[in-house]
Amino acid sequence: MRISQRARVMQESPIRKLAPLATAARQRGLSIYHLNIGQPDLPTPPQFLEAVARFADPVLAYGPSDGLPALREAICAYFSRYKIHLDPSQVLITNGGSEAILFAFSVVADQQEEIIVPEPFYTNYNGYAQMANLHLVPVRTHAEEGFHLPPNEVLERAVSSRTKALLLCSPNNPTGTVLTREELERAADFCLRHDLFLIADEVYKEFTYDGRQHTSVLELPEVEQRVIVVDSISKRFSACGARVGAIISRNRDVMAACLKLGQARLCPPTLEQLGAVAAYQLEEDYFAAIRREYQRRRDVLYDKLTAEPGIILRKPRGAFYMIVKMQGINDADDFAAWLLRDFAEGGETVMVAPASGFYATPGAGRDEVRIAYVLEVAKLERAAEVFLAGLAQYRALQPALTTEA
Repeated sequence: MRISQRARVMQESPIRKLAPLATAARQRGLSIYHLNIGQPDLPTPPQFLEAVARFADPVLAYGPSDGLPALREAICAYFSRYKIHLDPSQVLITNGGSEAILFAFSVVADQQEEIIVPEPFYTNYNGYAQMANLHLVPVRTHAEEGFHLPPNEVLERAVSSRTKALLLCSPNNPTGTVLTREELERAADFCLRHDLFLIADEVYKEFTYDGRQHTSVLELPEVEQRVIVVDSISKRFSACGARVGAIISRNRDVMAACLKLGQARLCPPTLEQLGAVAAYQLEEDYFAAIRREYQRRRDVLYDKLTAEPGIILRKPRGAFYMIVKMQGINDADDFAAWLLRDFAEGGETVMVAPASGFYATPGAGRDEVRIAYVLEVAKLERAAEVFLAGLAQYRALQPALTTEA
C-alpha cells in the first residue's frame, strides 16, 4: 500500500517545519525569540471571550452551514464603515480563512486548471491548491521593488487556456506590501481582459501604516461579479485559535456553490462565532491602537535590520511581516536551522521562517527569510540584535560549512 500522490507532494510548512529544532534548543536551555509565525501577542478582546462564556444553551447543536445570521449581519455592518455595502447573503462563514481559500479555489477552477499568484505568497496557498488539484502559476516580485505587482507584460506571460483566476493578498503575508488602488485597478482590468475571477486575501485589512488606507477589491464596481474575498478574524481580533473566517462575493453562483461546500462540512464553530459577533461591535479606536503598536514594532525592526549594509529591505506598509533579503547567504533554510541548532548569543537565539517555502519557483527565496514582528518592542529590539549577530557569525562560517558539506 502507498499513500496518495497528493499527500506525498504536499509541501511541508516553512513556518512550522523547524519546530523539532526549536524544541531541542529549549531543552538545551536556550531562550528563543519566535519571529517565525504570525501569532499576535496582543490580548484577544475581552468582549469576545465574555460572549463565549455567556453561552447557556443546554445543547451545543449544529449551526447553519453558512454561519450564524447575527455574525453575517455583523460583518456587513463592519464593512459598511468602509462604505462597502454587502448583504448577508453575500457572506458565508468558514472554518478560518484557510477554509475560505479552499472554497474559493474549489469554486473557480477544476482539476489541473490554473490560478496566477504573485510570489512570494502565503505558503498555505500551495497546500490548498494541491488539495483542490489545481496549479498555482507564480509571477515573480522582488525585494528591491518592495514586492509590488509586476508589470502587465509579466502577468500576460503567465496566462494560458487553463487560467481561471488571479489571486492577490494585500496587505501581504509574507512581504507586508500594500497594493495601491492603481495596482488593483490594473489587476481588475487584467481579469476583465482574460475573463478571470479575482480572488483577494484581505485578512490584514486593518493593518496599514503611515496613514495609508487599505483599498478592497470590493470597491471596484467593474469587477464586482468576479471578486471573491477571503477574510478572517484571526489577526483582526488576535483570535487565531477561534478558526472563524468568511468568504465574500456578490456573485450569486459563487455563493451558491460555496454553500454546497459548507453543507458538506456541516457548519462552522458556534461558540467562536458568538465571540466574533461581539468583537465586530468594537469601535475604530480598537483598530487605531493596534495599528499604532504594530507600526512602532515595524519601525524598530526595520531600523535595526537596515543598519546592517548586507540587508535588502523596503519598509513594509502593512500586515506584520517582512521578507528580509540577506546578501552573502545562499541557503536560508540552512541558516534558519543553524540558528536553532548551533548558535546562541547570551543564551538566546531566534526562529525565523525560510522564505523559499513562500515561493513556487524552484530555487527562489534562498537568500531570504520571513520575519513576523509579533513581539513587544523591547523583545523585538533584542531579537533583531541576536538575529544580526547570528547572521554575521553564519556568514563568517559559510566557507567552512560549504567545505564540510
